[in-house]
Amino acid sequence: MKAEWFDFLKDAGAEFENNRVQSFGNPEREQRMLHTGLIICDLSHHGLISIDGEDATDFLQGQLTNDVRDVSLSHSQLSAYCTHKGRMLANFRLFKRAESYYIKLPEELLESILKRISMFILMSKVCIKDSSNSLIRIGVSGPTANEKLADLIPELPTNTDDSTQVNGYTIIKCAGDIARYEIYGELEAMKKLWEHLDVHAAPAGAGAWETLDILAGIPTITPETSEAFVPQMTNMHVINGVNFQKGCYTGQEVVARMQYLGKLKRRMFKIQIDTTDKVSAGDKLFCKDSKSGQGTGQIINAQIDANDETIALAVIDITDAESGTLQLHDENGPSIKVLTLPYTLE
Repeated sequence: MKAEWFDFLKDAGAEFENNRVQSFGNPEREQRMLHTGLIICDLSHHGLISIDGEDATDFLQGQLTNDVRDVSLSHSQLSAYCTHKGRMLANFRLFKRAESYYIKLPEELLESILKRISMFILMSKVCIKDSSNSLIRIGVSGPTANEKLADLIPELPTNTDDSTQVNGYTIIKCAGDIARYEIYGELEAMKKLWEHLDVHAAPAGAGAWETLDILAGIPTITPETSEAFVPQMTNMHVINGVNFQKGCYTGQEVVARMQYLGKLKRRMFKIQIDTTDKVSAGDKLFCKDSKSGQGTGQIINAQIDANDETIALAVIDITDAESGTLQLHDENGPSIKVLTLPYTLE
């Protein structure tokens, strides 16, 4: 995190753990506010990789699951980076600002992804680097978000994943039941925006933004689940994170075979877990009557919601998920209820 931004947030009341904003002093209130009020979240726990150069588009096209040619100053996209076996090393948002592409992904994965993807540059005219300190990033969500942003950002994107470039800000509309945006900009502009919104909004910790992603059915791969899933298991093809007509990329053969010749036995579900104990990415699920030889499933992301229960995204054996007898960890673990995702699955 940029030192000046860290100091700015600390002065605003941010409480940090491992360089990540945990809360602004009242995490329970912050979780309640995200359902009904206007919130602002620091997104510095996600790093940025920038990709520049005359071959940048072609290079990324051969690496990522989505069609990079569709990314422009007015449109971002979700995408993934896979192994040759089609397993996701990471998933992320790809967007443009000025002449550069940016990948936004969990900070814990940045170094490994940067190192791996750089191995394939070879003779391409491409420059790839960690640009996490070049842009400040925040999330804004709430029923009055459009109104409160209008003074500084009069042109907001209207469709999910679209973006606008206004007054030094890059604004991306995110999926959700209420207006929700990721905003990127340089330090002074972002300080000005935060102070403008802080009059009307509740600052919230990183967990609040992850909760909104969970509610929207948008997964985030972390080190605990890296290389665990092909994209279809996490519904990436449903949320416009995979393009099956784009041609070759790393892992494409396996991903395409799963789509056209395979039968998906595991997929991502939104679930509610009857516990307020910490649930972590990679935690295993249990089903007493499971016939799956690979285990019932595992957690992708989880957060305690305002109802004092845990909501999560998890990849689960489809038959086990339909059984209605899911539990966390083992037969003595808390019960799990399958919830409805906000989008239609095939």
